[in-house]
Amino acid sequence: MEVLTKLNIESLEVSPMFKTNAEIVGLDLSSSNKSLDPAHPEHYVLQATDNFKKMGIGGYLEKRRLYEISDNFKDETFRNIHLGIDVWYKAETPIHAPLKGVIHSYNNNHLRGDYGPTIILQHDINHTTFYTLYGHLSLESLHSIKLGQEISAGERFCWIGNNSVNGGWTPHLHFQVIRDMQGKRGDYPGVAHEKNLDFYRVNCPDPAQLIRFA
Repeated sequence: MEVLTKLNIESLEVSPMFKTNAEIVGLDLSSSNKSLDPAHPEHYVLQATDNFKKMGIGGYLEKRRLYEISDNFKDETFRNIHLGIDVWYKAETPIHAPLKGVIHSYNNNHLRGDYGPTIILQHDINHTTFYTLYGHLSLESLHSIKLGQEISAGERFCWIGNNSVNGGWTPHLHFQVIRDMQGKRGDYPGVAHEKNLDFYRVNCPDPAQLIRFA
C-alpha cells in the first residue's frame, strides 16, 4: 500500500514548505522537451521562471538526459528517471517542514551532479514510519541541526543552496518521500534505472501531496 494513501494524508495538517507569493509554474526537464539543452538545463529553468521571479516545480518519474553530465549517475548505463519533485527557486529560500519529524541523518554529498548538502527527516505518524529527503541545500543548513533533533510541522529548518555547494545545479530543492531507507543515511538514490523502476515507484511514492505553498 502506498505510504501516503495509508497515512490518509488529507486528514493530516500539512504545513506549507514555502512561504512565497511567487507564481508557480510547471517545468519539464524530460528528454522529450526539445527546448531543453541537457548540457545546460539552467538556460531553460531561468527562462521558464523569468530568472526566478516565478517558482518552478515538477519532475516526478521524469526521464532526463541531463544526468549524463556526471559519472555519479553511471553504472552499466546512466540512471535517468527522477524519483522526487524539484522546486526551482532562489538560493537561500527557506524551507519549512511539511510534517513533524526528527532528523534521521544528514550529509554533504559533494560530488558533481550529486545532492550537495542533504537532510533526511523521519516521520512516525498514525503507526507508519516514512522519510522525507531534502537535497541541494545550503551548507548552513547542516550547521544548526543534530541527529534525533525534533522538527515541528511548519518549522524552518533548511535553505536552498547555490550552485557552488549544491552539486553544480541551478538552485532548487529536490524533495523525495522514501518508505524504506534500506540502511542508508544522509543519502538515498534520487534517480533510478528504468529496470529498477517497479521497486522505486513503490518505495518512493509521488510526494506532490506534501508540497504546499503559503
